[in-house]
Amino acid sequence: MSQQRRQPWIVGVSGASGTPFAAAVLRGLLAAGENVDLVVSRASRLTLLDETGIAFRDAHWREDLRTWLARGADGKPRTFEVGGAEIERVRHWAAGDLGAGPSSGSYPAKGMLIVPASTACVAGVALGLSKDLLQRAASVTLKERRKLVVAVRETPLNGQTLKHLVSLDEAGAVVLPASPGFYAGATHIQDLVDFVAGRVLDAAGVPHDLYRRWEGELGGGSRGV
Repeated sequence: MSQQRRQPWIVGVSGASGTPFAAAVLRGLLAAGENVDLVVSRASRLTLLDETGIAFRDAHWREDLRTWLARGADGKPRTFEVGGAEIERVRHWAAGDLGAGPSSGSYPAKGMLIVPASTACVAGVALGLSKDLLQRAASVTLKERRKLVVAVRETPLNGQTLKHLVSLDEAGAVVLPASPGFYAGATHIQDLVDFVAGRVLDAAGVPHDLYRRWEGELGGGSRGV
């Protein structure tokens, strides 16, 4: 009997501030038993280094990814346990590899999550530039009518970026600003990060327990605080 075909979620990490959002989404996908194809843009590696001190290296990506996912949003290392079996469900593609699997519509993928999405990334995807694998994979996701979630992380937004976001919405993407809600009773920066990550996973239809959901009862989020 043939093995079940691997069908991953593609996660693109662009150069916007907000690498803890990407880490939380990745942990959520792996906790849900999903396979992941990871594309880390060249610009995002600078952001990751600045925000966490982690240098993401192609030759040592498993080690670097495990260190990154174990780090909390407050910068503390080894906040989360990340097993080797989880890392084995991740496949990394270099951002400059335009011949990679996700560059083709025939590659079996469930969809793509761009977390965080910079305004440059938003523009490139909206205009179909495909200047790197991240943008190409997003274009493929749209043309194949698969789920594309764009977690834009920038403020304020100028008119041109707003037009690009409208174009993405019209093309079928889910535009999801990295905007945390406070009704869930956040008491730590990780709670705010997990709220945004949870909303990304909601848009993708991936189950999780990253935040307390609104149940129509005022004051629910402040209990126990």
